This record gives sequence, C-alpha cells and structure tokens, in this order.
Amino acid sequence: MITIIISNMKQKTLVLVTLLIAFSSFAQNIPEKINESDFSIGKTVQIKSAILKEDRTLNIYFPTSYYINNSKKYPVIYLLDGSKDEDFIHIAGIVQFGSFPWINMLPEAIVVGIGNVDRKRDFTYPSTLEIDQKEFPTSGKSKKFIQFLKKELLPFINTNYRTTDNKTLIGQSLGGLLATEVLFKTPNLFNNYIIVSPSLWWDAEKLLTFAPAKYNTKKHIYIAVGKEGPVMERTAKELYNKLLGKATENSKIYFEFLEDKTHGDALHEAVYNAFEKMFKVEK
Repeated sequence: MITIIISNMKQKTLVLVTLLIAFSSFAQNIPEKINESDFSIGKTVQIKSAILKEDRTLNIYFPTSYYINNSKKYPVIYLLDGSKDEDFIHIAGIVQFGSFPWINMLPEAIVVGIGNVDRKRDFTYPSTLEIDQKEFPTSGKSKKFIQFLKKELLPFINTNYRTTDNKTLIGQSLGGLLATEVLFKTPNLFNNYIIVSPSLWWDAEKLLTFAPAKYNTKKHIYIAVGKEGPVMERTAKELYNKLLGKATENSKIYFEFLEDKTHGDALHEAVYNAFEKMFKVEK
C-alpha cells in the first residue's frame, strides 16, 4: 500500500514538472510586442448644418489609391444610417472588396456614411395617421433632411474631395423610405438608388400613390426585400412595378426577393448584389 502511494506521488510530480516545462517553453515562444498603432479605414468629419441647425457626423472611406494618385476622381456612395455602429463599416468593406482589381465588381469609390441624430425625424415625411404621430413623435422632417443633402452635404463633399458626378444613395428600412422619397421628388440628385426593405407602410402607404418626377439622367435603381411579412414584401414589389412602368431607355430597374433574409440582415447581401448588377456593364 505504501509503495502504491509513493508511485502515485511520483507520477503526479512527473506530470507537474512536465506541465511546467511545457508552459515555460510556450511562454518563451510568445513574440515581444515592439509597436502598436490605431487602425483606420477613413476619416470622421463633423460639419455644421444651418438647415438642420445641428452638427452632423460623416464617416468617410477612401480607396487606397486616393492618397497615391492626386489627379484621380472617384464616384461617391452615400449611405444613410452611416454611423460607425450602424452600416458604415460593412458597406465600406463591400466597396473595398468589390473594387479589388482581381474582383473588379465596381470602380473604386468614396463612401460617405451619414451618422444619425434622429432617423425617425429625418427619414419620414409628415404622416396623416394618428398612430404614426403617436409612435414617432419627432417624425415628419424629411423635407429639411433632403434639403440638407442637396444644399449642404453634396456640395461639401464635392468641394473638399476629388469626386466625379456619379452618386449612389443607399437606404434601408426608414432609410429606404427616405431614399424612395428622394427618388420620387428629386430623382436627379443621385444617379443610382439602392433601396432595401423600404418602410413604405408609413402614412398608410401614401408614398406609393405619388407620381414620381421625371428624370433626365441615366438611372440604376435596385429594390430588395427579405422575408419580412406580407406588407413589407408587397409594398416593395409595388414600388418596383411602379418604377418599371415609368422606366425610360436610360434606366435599369432591378428587384430581388431575398427569401432567406429578414429585415435585420437583408442589407449586406442586397448591397453586394446591387453593385454586381449596377456596375457589371461598366467593367
């Protein structure tokens, strides 16, 4: 009995020594940190809006070549819900990936993410429904926000950065409602529209009764919706059909039903697909 105890003790000691040696060896292989710096994919810019009477935050992604070729100009992709903790980072990632020369899905582009202050206020026109007014008490100021886009934001970007005339607007959910309103009322503000899961239920679907304004520039309009319920799916398809009926030879209208996506995760795949469809003819 004593011999067995001694043997077990020896075994435990041997295991302990082995573990200590292994740990010591592992510790010696950990590299010594020699430097650390912040990682950035762009710039955050604050501008003062006289129209909105507040400061607004812009998150801006620049292609690598922007800092190398000082004569090159770039198309601009404007992203609603463009705060750092919203859609800016993953949309900028799609743009970077898609513009790699071995992918060549879309041209190198600047991405301007428009940070939110009150999206319910900025992305909705006044609703005639009491329930909308009650659930969204600050709503109904999209007219001012569109003026901000037209008279302040776009001129600021064009003045301070090297841009072409090609502009794309991306909006999802209430942002999709706003993008649709811009398309209907001031279509020539942007060349391309990516409208995902638009909240066209707003104000008893009144926006769908509007007659879209005529436009005189080439247009790519992409509409997508996930498996998001009868109202969301129906109104997105109605928007597509309405635009298709007004399409000119200068416009291309696309629609996708993303049956394996929901309201929360449709945007990423939709934007990727939109870029493929919109820019593939320009490769």
